[in-house]
Amino acid sequence: MKILVVFLSLFIASDGFSQERQFNFFKNQKTFIKNPFELRDPFRRPKSKQARSKNKKKKIGGGFSNAPTLDGIELKNIRIVGILLGGTRRAIAKVVTGKKGDGGGEALSEDTYVLKEGMVMGDNQAEIRAILPGGVVLVEKLRNVYDQDEYLETILPLQSTN
Repeated sequence: MKILVVFLSLFIASDGFSQERQFNFFKNQKTFIKNPFELRDPFRRPKSKQARSKNKKKKIGGGFSNAPTLDGIELKNIRIVGILLGGTRRAIAKVVTGKKGDGGGEALSEDTYVLKEGMVMGDNQAEIRAILPGGVVLVEKLRNVYDQDEYLETILPLQSTN
């Protein structure tokens, strides 16, 4: 039995069994492909003709505006005074400037700010996630004592301006 295994392994390792076949249609022919590794993979979707480059990207559709923003204002000083529902939801906010002299209450600024979903506002760069009929949902990203990211959700309710 051992002799048969040795004989079979020698036969497989010999030149007669391991010779590669060469077909006639590959002999004496050269290919026109200069670098075959640059060819497109036939199993992947072709790349789009409009390649996006970072250098040519322009901001279109109101990238810059002279509308006032709420950057650097604490969230406790922002009051939501109106909400517009529809295709694109908007909220109208005012900033607390101080106390009213007669009978208490808060004095609001004359400036109104239009808020949209996705905007960043406040001193902690809170993002507006949703504008609902009852108020605005904000999400702040904070670092905890373990140096991990935490997300704090804040709701600014709709308030009357009396």
